[in-house]
Amino acid sequence: MAIVETNFKVDKMYNIITAPSFAVVKAVENINNCPPPSRIFQGRQAVLDKMHLFFNTDSGEQHMYVLYGLGGAGKTQIALKFIEQSSFSDVFLVDTSKVDTIETGLKGIAVSKNVGDSAQAALRWLQSNHTRWLLFFDNADDPKINLNDFLPKCNHGNIIITSRNPDLRNYGAHTLVSDMEEADATTLLLRRANKEHSEENLKLATEIVKELYYLPLAIIQAGAFISKSEDLEGYLALYHSNRAKLLSEKAAQSHDDYAQTVFTTWQISFNQLSHLAATFLQLCSFLHYTGISEDIFSAASKYDSPLSWPPREELQEPLEFLSHFVEPTGEWNSLKFLDITNEIKAYSLISFDAKTKLFSIHPLVHTWSRSTLPDETPLQSWMSSILGMYIAEIPDDEIELASVQLIPHIVLLEYSNPDRVADFRRAFWEIYYHTGKFKDAQAIAEQVLEKSKFLLGDDHVDTLSAMGNLASTYLELGEFQKAKELKVLVLEKRTKLLGEDHPDTLFAMGNLARTYSNLGELQKAMELEVLVLEKRRKLLGVDHPDTLRAMANLAVTHYTLGDLKKALGLEVEVLQKRRQLLGDKHPHTILAMENLVKTYQKLGKQEEMERLEQLIEHTKKSL
Repeated sequence: MAIVETNFKVDKMYNIITAPSFAVVKAVENINNCPPPSRIFQGRQAVLDKMHLFFNTDSGEQHMYVLYGLGGAGKTQIALKFIEQSSFSDVFLVDTSKVDTIETGLKGIAVSKNVGDSAQAALRWLQSNHTRWLLFFDNADDPKINLNDFLPKCNHGNIIITSRNPDLRNYGAHTLVSDMEEADATTLLLRRANKEHSEENLKLATEIVKELYYLPLAIIQAGAFISKSEDLEGYLALYHSNRAKLLSEKAAQSHDDYAQTVFTTWQISFNQLSHLAATFLQLCSFLHYTGISEDIFSAASKYDSPLSWPPREELQEPLEFLSHFVEPTGEWNSLKFLDITNEIKAYSLISFDAKTKLFSIHPLVHTWSRSTLPDETPLQSWMSSILGMYIAEIPDDEIELASVQLIPHIVLLEYSNPDRVADFRRAFWEIYYHTGKFKDAQAIAEQVLEKSKFLLGDDHVDTLSAMGNLASTYLELGEFQKAKELKVLVLEKRTKLLGEDHPDTLFAMGNLARTYSNLGELQKAMELEVLVLEKRRKLLGVDHPDTLRAMANLAVTHYTLGDLKKALGLEVEVLQKRRQLLGDKHPHTILAMENLVKTYQKLGKQEEMERLEQLIEHTKKSL
């Protein structure tokens, strides 16, 4: 009779027979016994096809494939589906969440193959065995673990790694596992919800998966809830009012062994972050989930309290946060900022686009990160102040472009109670104004003016500035009479308080001239614009941008009055100086060209018009 070999070992020193630990016994159970994928696995065919092609190509090297991405995206399920569809001589599943579980899993391989009871023994066996084995490292999420220490060093064999850490892409072929295709997502939802694929159900399911941003785990949780409630139609209304609860709720019956919910799977990663990294992620939850730039934070750190803006003394908490990235010299340290963002990226809780230099957050992670705050108010106030400080540092000639990038953040921040933080309402007014959201700008401008009158009085420079901003907003809304009344008042007060030659007075004069133009009072507009141009030439010089702007405005008024020769002379000078100072590609230069084209056309100067039109077309193509 053959002797049956056991997995017991003899301790030679004490002559005691010992058994493998319970953990090793459990690890052995996983050997050649990977669980099947979820019974409702759906889609992911493009990823599976790519994996099959990779593992079936004889490269003469070890095949290693990394599936990485956000927790809940379905990485493990894709790997299990691939394994189910493939034929390997041995499949070894190793829990890679901790060093201990990795070593236990490798010990299990050694024990099952009767080659010892250590991780090193398992690696030696894998290195010497040329069969078509597959080693599946699941949940390699901890960025502090050097997975290379546990990889068999050989040119044969097959390895699959699933991880939230994008840095593991360096190990070999890889795929970012993200959101599902819409058709697959709706099918998955209806299958989990036990609903038939009727036209009406498909329509309802499509709206739900859109709201869940096609994240598999969120879809499965929603389907489980709908299966229990049997109310597909009413789910979205419940979700909108109970989002955090529904994304944290674990179904009693499941189709796989995954124990976490959407929110709890991210909480596990969040708990691993340093306090500084966690705070940064929470701050970003008050911005839009796309278009987050390092510049917002670096420029805010340089805030120097412009006249009549909130002083740095009122901004101690947000400035203290920013100080972690600032050198003693006051210089921004991008490396320190990179360390923090890399820490968050390691768990796929934030992404970075190397081309645009912008960060983004999955919309559901964005929602979840706010739920980690016991009280939103403090960090919302910090983020409001950081944005305000950033806007204060934007140069005037860059504010229009910056406004387009910032408006999603401002809108999402919902700056509804400005009195609880340092008052940056004027900064937010500027963003709304430059992006054409004039109704929103009006509401803010009226609040600012009311508060300024109450705190500072009618004649304070801040009050006059607020009055001018509101007047400009009225002008854009077509409320010309309201704008005129305010602008006349601003000009009178600034002339009295500051004198006729003060830049603020000239600015008010130019604004009033524009209002006269809109009201058809062109003669009044021209008289003011002539005065503004004369004073700016004298005070600023002929090449100053404000002088050229005054010249261009006067040219438009002459054009409207039919005095084309005067308009032509001014427009030629404006274009000549802007080309010299700004270059052909600057937006202000192109605008000057376009204005001159219209004047050439009116004067019948066909040749000059066509030549300039060709230059404009060539310039725009080269942008």
